[in-house]
Amino acid sequence: MLKYAVKRILLAMLTVLIIAAITFFAMNAIPGGPFDSEKATDPTTKATLERRFNLDKPLPEQFVLYMRNALRGDFGISLKNGRDITTTIMESFGVSATLGGSAVGLAIFFGLGFGCLAALKRNKIADRLIIFFTTLFVAVPSFILATLLLLIFCLKLGWFDVWTAGGASYALPIVSLAMYPMSYITRLTKSSMLEVLGQDYIRTARAKGVNEAKVIAKHALRNALIPVITYVGPMTAYTLTGSMVVETVFTIGGLGAKFVTGINNRDYPMIMATTIFLAALMVVMTLLSDLLYKAVDPKIDFS
Repeated sequence: MLKYAVKRILLAMLTVLIIAAITFFAMNAIPGGPFDSEKATDPTTKATLERRFNLDKPLPEQFVLYMRNALRGDFGISLKNGRDITTTIMESFGVSATLGGSAVGLAIFFGLGFGCLAALKRNKIADRLIIFFTTLFVAVPSFILATLLLLIFCLKLGWFDVWTAGGASYALPIVSLAMYPMSYITRLTKSSMLEVLGQDYIRTARAKGVNEAKVIAKHALRNALIPVITYVGPMTAYTLTGSMVVETVFTIGGLGAKFVTGINNRDYPMIMATTIFLAALMVVMTLLSDLLYKAVDPKIDFS
C-alpha cells in the first residue's frame, strides 16, 4: 500500500504541474494583458510594471520563475490590488470551506439515507418520489436553483437576509451547493444497494436470522460505498473551494469569486494560484478516496 501511495503522490505532483503549465500558457495566449484597459496606460509605466512582474521575459522563463517561487509557497501579489495572494487565498478558502464542508456533509448524509430508502422501497411510492426529485435536482443548473432560492426565501418571503458585507445566513448557499451532489449520491447509492442486495451473502445472512438493520448497515451499505467514495473525493474538493456560480449569486467572497474576479481582471498570479490550489486539492481528495477503498473493503489489493 505504501508503494501505491508513493506512486500516486508522484503522479499527483506531475498532474498539478501539467495543469499549471496548461493554465499558464493558455491565459498568455489570449490577446491583451493585465495592464491593458479601456483607458490607455502610459507606455513607460506599462513597461516598468511588466519588468516588475517579469512579464517582459519569454513565456518559458516566466513559467519557470513562477513555479520556482510557487514551490516555496510564494504565489506573488495581485496585479490589481497589490495584496499577497497566499493571504487572500487562505482568507477566501475559509469562507468556501465553511460553505462547502457543510454542503458536503449534508449531501453525503441525506444522499446515503435517501439512496438506501429508495433501494429498500423499490418501486414503491417513496422510491418514485425520491427518484423524481433527485432527477429534477440533477437536471436543474446550480445558478437556477440559487437564483430561485434567493428570489423566494429572501426577496418574497423574507425568511433570510440577502448576503451583505457583514454576512448573512449560510443556509441557502449550502442548500444550493448540496442539492446536486446529494441527488447524484442518492442515485449512486440506490443502484449500488440494489446490486448488493441481490448477492448470495445477503440472502445467506438473512436466512441465518441476522438482524435486518445489521444486514443493511454492515453488509449491504458497506459494500455499496465503493462507487460513492469514487464520486465523493473529487466532489468534496470542488465543493470545498466553493461553487463560482453560487458564490456569485449570493455575493459571498469565497475562493470561487476570487477566481472569477481574477479572470475578469486578467490577474495572472491570482488565476495561477487559485488553479494550482484547486488542482492540488482535487488530486489529494482523489488519492484519499482511493485509499479509503482499503478501509471499506480490505479485500482490495492495490498491487
